[in-house]
Amino acid sequence: MHIVLITGISGSGKSVALNVLEDSGYFCIDNLPPFLLPKLATTFMNGDTPRLAVAVDSRSAASLAHLPDNVRQLQQEGHDVKVLFLTADTQTLVTRFSETRRSHPLSHRGEPCGESAPRTLVEAIHAERELLAPIETLGHVIETSNMSANRLRNWVKDFVDIERAPLTLYFESFAFKMGVPQDAALVFDVRALPNPHYDLALRPKTGQDAEVIAFLEAQPEVGDMLNDIRAFVEKWLPSFKDDNRSYLTVAIGCTGGRHRSVYMAERLARHFRKKECVLVRHRDLG
Repeated sequence: MHIVLITGISGSGKSVALNVLEDSGYFCIDNLPPFLLPKLATTFMNGDTPRLAVAVDSRSAASLAHLPDNVRQLQQEGHDVKVLFLTADTQTLVTRFSETRRSHPLSHRGEPCGESAPRTLVEAIHAERELLAPIETLGHVIETSNMSANRLRNWVKDFVDIERAPLTLYFESFAFKMGVPQDAALVFDVRALPNPHYDLALRPKTGQDAEVIAFLEAQPEVGDMLNDIRAFVEKWLPSFKDDNRSYLTVAIGCTGGRHRSVYMAERLARHFRKKECVLVRHRDLG
């Protein structure tokens, strides 16, 4: 079984890392006491869960001392175990806790100033560093002080060699008179193109019908705009992938959402479907 163990200082990004693994198909468990690791691996060995991610931190203070032995036991049993330790400098942690307004896990454990006095945030951070120091060397350490959440996601994926899930590319036609789709990342206006609506024979048809397709493809500006939109999406699609997008909606709008936008969405989908995971939808068609 492939097991990723996530540990480290509170506020350093363990939740972000665990979410990355969950989105990538791992069965994830947060705040598991380390002594339960071998039993957990044995349980899942008998099921259909080949990949397991477990977060262990200072909330399991009483059993952290046994974590190195637990990891060695799993490795001796033939499991592929990777340990990821996240940390950050104290000022960054103080800022993050101030922004989230959450208390530190060790704030109310131990009273250095008396029986009824809890730790300050800085004291809790220092106490946690001392508590976790023996296990920091178990695996790969990532310092997240000046790291965005998106960059951390990429680093976690690289660490566990996750093949990035393909971005789903949506091409959506719509009518401007009904409003722009709220989920659109890119919006293109094709109302400047010749409108089949003014041909009475074409009016009841759509951009999926052969007669409308023939009409539009006979107009040079239609081909020019199609090529321009296609080139723009091709140029910037890698950047959207690097931004950890699960999907990208490219909205194509015309006046009624029946002819020009439908045609363009279908043609773009046909082109990009050769290399990408593509879906096409027509919001205001029928």
